[in-house]
Amino acid sequence: MRKYPDRPVVSVGAIILDGDSVLLVKRAQEPLKGAWNLPGGVVELGETLQEALAREVREETGLEVEIGPVVEVLDRLHPGADGRLEFHYVIIDYLCRARTSALAHGSDADAVAWVPVAGLEERGVSAKAIEVIRKAAAMPNLSVSTENTPARPAAR
Repeated sequence: MRKYPDRPVVSVGAIILDGDSVLLVKRAQEPLKGAWNLPGGVVELGETLQEALAREVREETGLEVEIGPVVEVLDRLHPGADGRLEFHYVIIDYLCRARTSALAHGSDADAVAWVPVAGLEERGVSAKAIEVIRKAAAMPNLSVSTENTPARPAAR
């Protein structure tokens, strides 16, 4: 955990779309423990943004991804109960395409699921995350191709 940082922490997020659905993880750790959100996490020392994103997606979802363009860059600030800044992340969200299809949540996630973009509010996804997901869904078919994308397994 990176509580009460002395500077912002650089992080990455993946917007992995499949038709009208987006891949979400249920966070297992703070901040946002128990909330559904985009897969992603902190860039470690020596990693490029793309390396960090590929690692985080693999750790949280079991998927390998092709990383496309940046969709959004944003700040996430979480004040603590005492009013001090408990968490401060600068997040770079990328549009991604799944290269594999077998989902398996890791230790940073309690669950992973394909969620219809129209049903994000029902999962309690934050307004900012919904805005970024809808922005990605509205982007023209850029460099992330859906050709040869493996079919995802049916929901159980």
